[in-house]
Amino acid sequence: MTIHIKYFASLRDRLGRAEDRLPLVGEMTAAEVWATLWPEMPLPPNTLIAVNMDYAQPAQPVNDGDEVAFFPPVTGG
Repeated sequence: MTIHIKYFASLRDRLGRAEDRLPLVGEMTAAEVWATLWPEMPLPPNTLIAVNMDYAQPAQPVNDGDEVAFFPPVTGG
């Protein structure tokens, strides 16, 4: 039972990698995925989360095989 985690843009640069895999043990939310992988670093404010390519809230449950993506808000003009 594994979930796939992706990091984009400045988060990828800050963390030094583009992705991780995490064994899913019991019930877990998207925010708990971050906290498990990065216990020393709180989820940065305004970070967007997607579960299986759909925007999600931090409390969104994740399941075996899900993809969880974290990325900073996009701005442009």
